[in-house]
Amino acid sequence: MTAVAGLYAVTRTPVNELPRLLEEVRQALRGGARVVQLRDKSRESGARLEAGLRLNALCRAHGALFLVNDDVALAAACDAHGVHLGRDDASIAAARARLGRAAVIGASCYNRLSLARRAVEAGADYVAFGRFFPSTTKPEAVSADVSLLRRARLELAVPVVAIGGITVANAGSLIEAGARAVAVIEGLFGASDITARAREFAGLFRRHSTR
Repeated sequence: MTAVAGLYAVTRTPVNELPRLLEEVRQALRGGARVVQLRDKSRESGARLEAGLRLNALCRAHGALFLVNDDVALAAACDAHGVHLGRDDASIAAARARLGRAAVIGASCYNRLSLARRAVEAGADYVAFGRFFPSTTKPEAVSADVSLLRRARLELAVPVVAIGGITVANAGSLIEAGARAVAVIEGLFGASDITARAREFAGLFRRHSTR
């Protein structure tokens, strides 16, 4: 299975715009996205399931991981590779029990290394920190310092993901500091050429990675 590494694409198009959503993700995968997370806050269960099933098939065809944000039941229903959990979502233990030992489970740890330590102890396969830069998606999110990535890289035995306002121009510093992956929404899907932008992000890992 593909590891959590490289460009981690987080969707922004609603599930009720499925053709557009699929095309955007297809372009990102062609450009080198290695992880795709379905992020959708709607309650349209039927549309969410259809989107999950279609995205899962698309990601598997490209050898990429497909994860679902927040929703363990949806991840199970569409046979996703795993789920990403926030502070107010299901516990890692509950997600593991539902999705199985092989599932990829990630945890948002904001700007707190202590949360990351607990998440790893509970069985998280990767941890995510951020936001590192101003974000249009979550402008109210807490700020994290790049030094946190350096500490996490040295201390934790799982991949570290950086998120929040990440662009091609600023991602290199995060990768050099220890981010195994960068999670991007607007910086990727806001581009006029998503495939070209994804290639730019993928190239950063070849140039800047210290691992």
